[in-house]
Amino acid sequence: MTERTELVSHRDYATGNVVFRDGLPVALIDFDLARPTTRLYDVVNALWFWAPFKWGDPRDRAPALADADIPHRVAVFADAYGMTAAERAELAPLAVDVARRYHEDSRASAELDPVWRKAWEDGGRDVLPRAEAWVREMGPAIADRLSQPG
Repeated sequence: MTERTELVSHRDYATGNVVFRDGLPVALIDFDLARPTTRLYDVVNALWFWAPFKWGDPRDRAPALADADIPHRVAVFADAYGMTAAERAELAPLAVDVARRYHEDSRASAELDPVWRKAWEDGGRDVLPRAEAWVREMGPAIADRLSQPG
């Protein structure tokens, strides 16, 4: 997955793994997926949950995100992170690849593990293919927004 290891990342920024105090994130828990990776993968992984790419398809969005401009949210994240032009250019293609892998890996894990099987049966089998299709469809809009000045 990584061409060059740049850091060890948590790699699972799901809202259930973030501790909040007074509405602000203060800690991460559950480091079972932590491993060496790249900064760009780490950003895409965070955006999977927080842009959110995982619930990009309007059918899967929470009411609070119904009208979210996800390409704009990605650009705000990229600006805050201080992403370079090269990183911005690589983000959308990597997001498409990651969405495909998350879908494929979750399906394969569901065949082997009862915990993953439950997650798959409780909606993953519907949400993940839609998320993959949505990220693929929105990739050009995300790339375009990332190429615009902040």
